[in-house]
Amino acid sequence: MLAMPSQIEIYEEMTTLSARMVEAARSNDWDSLIELERSVSALRLRLAEDDESARLASVERERKAALIQRILADDAEIRRHTEPWMEQVRQFLGGSRKKRQVDQAYGAHSI
Repeated sequence: MLAMPSQIEIYEEMTTLSARMVEAARSNDWDSLIELERSVSALRLRLAEDDESARLASVERERKAALIQRILADDAEIRRHTEPWMEQVRQFLGGSRKKRQVDQAYGAHSI
């Protein structure tokens, strides 16, 4: 039977994935970014299932905090790359919705 990875090992894997997510965001590789986010989400669920924080030694708690800080820094970098793109998508979708509303209101398709 395989041993379950420790909480620190899961955080280390999340840190590795978040660094890959930064690279995907920088290169506008949205498909990879989404797939990596799914992997991180699965790890996050595993952490939620078994919170061993109370059992961590002081050194492990410090390592956990450092890993979380790295993940948060990566998240900020990812957002720096994705938010402008998301705003463009919102504007595009909002423009499409407004066009449909105008078309419906003024019967653009009834000619």
